[in-house]
Amino acid sequence: MHMKNVIKPAEPSPRSPVPHPRLTVSVQRAMRAADAPSRIQIIKFARAALERDAEITLRIVNEVEGRQLNHDYRHKDYATNVLSFVYETAPVVLGDLVLCAPVVTREAQEQGKSVLAHYAHLIVHGVLHLHGYDHENEADAAQMEAREIAIVTGLGFPDPYSEMESQYHG
Repeated sequence: MHMKNVIKPAEPSPRSPVPHPRLTVSVQRAMRAADAPSRIQIIKFARAALERDAEITLRIVNEVEGRQLNHDYRHKDYATNVLSFVYETAPVVLGDLVLCAPVVTREAQEQGKSVLAHYAHLIVHGVLHLHGYDHENEADAAQMEAREIAIVTGLGFPDPYSEMESQYHG
């Protein structure tokens, strides 16, 4: 009688790393922004904030498009730094992030931080919104801000709120 070797799947080791959530990112650049992060940097920043699998489109826009989107979707007549559009949060996060390059650059200069650090913070902020985090009340804002600080400082940037009076983004 011929016996086959049957290989059983290995039991997960307590030392086995937990698999990272999967991330699919589409980057759209509607304008040239010399100080905008590279695709690799965008993915690194977004991945740092992931809590579950996600498919995200990130679009970098000018002030005209940023203002129009903010007007159309938030009824505010100015360009803002980041807009988050959540389509699904489970089982996979599906959403769009829109970053207004001139606003991001201007805010970074006004806040005395590097433009790259500000992009990192806003991408993390936006990805957390896509996961359902918000800052509509003090308790939620404190929880979201704590997550942002942990992630952004983990990426090697300073605490994004260390010099800011408010955690709310307009």
